[in-house]
Amino acid sequence: MAILITEQTRVIVQGMSGRIGAFHAADMIKYGTNVVGGVTPGRGGESYLDRPLFNTVREAVEATGAEASLVFVPPPFAADAIMEAADAGIRTAVCVTDGIPSQDMMKVKRFLKRYPEERKMRLVGPNCAGIISPGKGFMGIMPPHIYMPGRVGIVGRSGTLGYEAASQMMALGIGVSTSVGIGGDPINGSSFKDILALFEADPETDAVMMIGEIGGPQEAEAAAFARDHMTKPVVAYIAGLSAPKGRKMGHAGAIISAFGESAQEKVEILEAAGITVAPNPSAMGETMARVLTMRQAA
Repeated sequence: MAILITEQTRVIVQGMSGRIGAFHAADMIKYGTNVVGGVTPGRGGESYLDRPLFNTVREAVEATGAEASLVFVPPPFAADAIMEAADAGIRTAVCVTDGIPSQDMMKVKRFLKRYPEERKMRLVGPNCAGIISPGKGFMGIMPPHIYMPGRVGIVGRSGTLGYEAASQMMALGIGVSTSVGIGGDPINGSSFKDILALFEADPETDAVMMIGEIGGPQEAEAAAFARDHMTKPVVAYIAGLSAPKGRKMGHAGAIISAFGESAQEKVEILEAAGITVAPNPSAMGETMARVLTMRQAA
């Protein structure tokens, strides 16, 4: 089992015929992801990468039974693409697009709230690496060869640090159940807390690696959720210990504006909630290995 994507998940790619969308869609197909079609307005009826193209997401869903969509649409149009997916009945959408205006994402968040729970789409991203269940399928831009199938979940704001964690764990013989990049924008579709809840409910995930960074309240909210609701151990790493206050660092959401948003404050909050925090990025894998060994010994 895995969260969000399995080998059966029927995936479409919005923007599949574009240069970047085509590159990553081909990678997904090669890996074995069940890509059933693509959406490019004006090219409906054509075939691309041996998959049918459709003019709209609704047409794609009706023809293929698609339940998940990967959004490779330029920033000015990405919000409309996400809302189109939600309106067409897509259950999970992953948006890789960077640079979507915050005002557009506020509009998306309000739009998604209009649907009842049984019809509500889960959005991962934007500005994220995507999701992968090793050996089953992936939706995004991650290099799949560094992910070994296993029983540790990964969730992070930074895609590259997520790759680093998976690579370190693979070197130590620790595999991944699912890895989820939630994105580095200040307004995103899924939070740490949302994904931790999915991992807690997944019988084939034994522990979770959470990778945070400066800026925003998400890590503090995740710490409270893990303390009160999780039975599985959580290991964390927080990037940005040397970041100066008030300056944006890399991600749009990585700016300290309030108490509890600096890296050191987040580390203290996480440790107070019983979460083991890796001291630096090169120690993520060994910290998880130590926590798993302690859990087995107990």
